[in-house]
Amino acid sequence: RKVAWAEIGQGDHMIAVVPHLDVVPIGEGWNVEPFGGIIKNGRLYGRGASDNKGPAITCLYAAADVAEYFGDKIPGRIRIIFGQSEETGIWSDLDYYREHEELPYAGFTPDAEFPALCGEKGVLWLELSIPLERSGLLSFNGGSACNIVCSQCQASYFTPSGKIETLTEEGRAAHATAPESGINAISLLMEQMHPVVKSPLIDFYQAYIGQTCHGEKLGINFEDSLSGQTTVCVGKISSDDKKITFTLDIRYPVTCDGSFILTQITQAAKRYELSLHILKNAAPLYRSLDDPILKQLMDAYREETGDKGVPIVIGGSTYARALPNIVGFGAAFPGREHTEHQDDEYIVLEDLFKQRKIYRNALLRLLGSLESK
Repeated sequence: RKVAWAEIGQGDHMIAVVPHLDVVPIGEGWNVEPFGGIIKNGRLYGRGASDNKGPAITCLYAAADVAEYFGDKIPGRIRIIFGQSEETGIWSDLDYYREHEELPYAGFTPDAEFPALCGEKGVLWLELSIPLERSGLLSFNGGSACNIVCSQCQASYFTPSGKIETLTEEGRAAHATAPESGINAISLLMEQMHPVVKSPLIDFYQAYIGQTCHGEKLGINFEDSLSGQTTVCVGKISSDDKKITFTLDIRYPVTCDGSFILTQITQAAKRYELSLHILKNAAPLYRSLDDPILKQLMDAYREETGDKGVPIVIGGSTYARALPNIVGFGAAFPGREHTEHQDDEYIVLEDLFKQRKIYRNALLRLLGSLESK
């Protein structure tokens, strides 16, 4: 997968809007058709409704509003860059774009929260594994993605009498940035098996993870006033005829040292002879509150909503890390329930219309800044 983009306007400088069109797996437990685009009770339901297809559409409408406002004399170019691999965490799409296409003068990604982002936590995606023959288990499978709390899993093992015992657990999915809002089925099943199965994998899990969500047992439960606590999410576990592997999604505060966290986990894994592989290692991102792009976006938000809120730091990881001069800007409003990555994902229709007005205002302000160039 690469990347697609659409552009209007003319001039030497380009304002970019960077949503993504890919989505996480559907998962289990939906009460509506996941790709049905069902409208009910003032909400639009579907996988990607809030993350990130819904906001991508509002940005298209906002750009069309700007085109209507200026006619054929838009004082600059607006390019909407449609990412296609954001949820993988690898971002080969934006890597390709950054190497082959024009970089923006300014812009935003509508894949975060309002009012706007001044920072994003550091991100570590890790894969830990143990040979199947050493695990004490016959199989262990569950979860759909590294960045979703596992909602269902199943494990099998031999009982002392030689019979095969198979256990299942049900939890509740949630985004990895807020694991405490979900119930991790892997953690439940590990706890259930711990008294009856001799397994270094289960022993490691209970010693260093258990049902914690902030890295307490790993000694990485850091917190600061800018970005809150460390979060730790076990997303997937899988087995084949050679090994059992599970993933960790760790988001840590902007003032913390990611290398220390990695060292702590490496040492813990070594004690139980687990192998560790780094899937993603992204340093924290922080933007000064005096940054001119950030200030223009904040002005656009405040003018349309009357909300005097201040920029925030989130645990999520957005395309603001992938391209220069891009700020996380919406689309989630303060006080709204976050349903991205969950069953029955939805977005409130009223919010879509508000987004359109805010993004129109923001594009007009960013285009206005080109006049001094």
